[in-house]
Amino acid sequence: MAIDDVTGEGNVYGDDVSEIYDLLYRRRGKDYRKEAEVVARLVREHAPHADSLLDVACGTGEHLRWLRESFPRVAGLELSEGMRARAEAKLPGVTVHPGDIRDFRLGRQFDAVCSLFATVGYMEGTDELDAAVASMGRHVAPGGVLIVEPWYFRDGFVDGYIGDDVVREDGRTIARVARSFRVGDTVRVQAHFVVADGAGIRTFEHTQVMSLFSRKEYATAFERAGFTATCLEETGAMLAGRCLFLGVRQDGTAR
Repeated sequence: MAIDDVTGEGNVYGDDVSEIYDLLYRRRGKDYRKEAEVVARLVREHAPHADSLLDVACGTGEHLRWLRESFPRVAGLELSEGMRARAEAKLPGVTVHPGDIRDFRLGRQFDAVCSLFATVGYMEGTDELDAAVASMGRHVAPGGVLIVEPWYFRDGFVDGYIGDDVVREDGRTIARVARSFRVGDTVRVQAHFVVADGAGIRTFEHTQVMSLFSRKEYATAFERAGFTATCLEETGAMLAGRCLFLGVRQDGTAR
């Protein structure tokens, strides 16, 4: 779901972008273990019985690496073949299903379902947001928990933000420069990468298209899926400075 368009000379996207993705966020200091602990604690607080969890749009499996320490039965779902392969390599014995957050059906339910790293921000409009939350909600067992990390809200987004990273590891240097462009409630994040290693220098562009939703639109998506959503904005329940939406299924209805 994180992909809109990738172009460039010697494009590395199809081969090792998942490795680059992991390296960039690891060197930025993203603490997957701490974030997984936050999610596990929230699940335990609202569903103490929970022993199964599905991580939707799990990427390369970094959160799942730690979530499986808290839940005996975990699984992932990922649309990108490259990221799914990397997650499977990290998580022997854990099933990572291919699938789209908007319309997947696994034929089973879990005590907890989560979608982290603001994947729902890639939904184009509220119809897709509703579809994604409904798809996840169908997979939550009665009494189970749904946790979603949103992207930025309309009232908190800084247009024109420029970000940059340079990381070096194991004979490879990666430089990334990105800038965001907002038109209405749609944001294009255009990033340029330079990757240098023993094989030479390669460049590519990666453009992500994101949507800015309101708190009410997220809450409405939960309600339509059969959940009452709570936006958790206290410090101990936030990931990367963003709140989490949490809902508990009170009935067995799959909507």
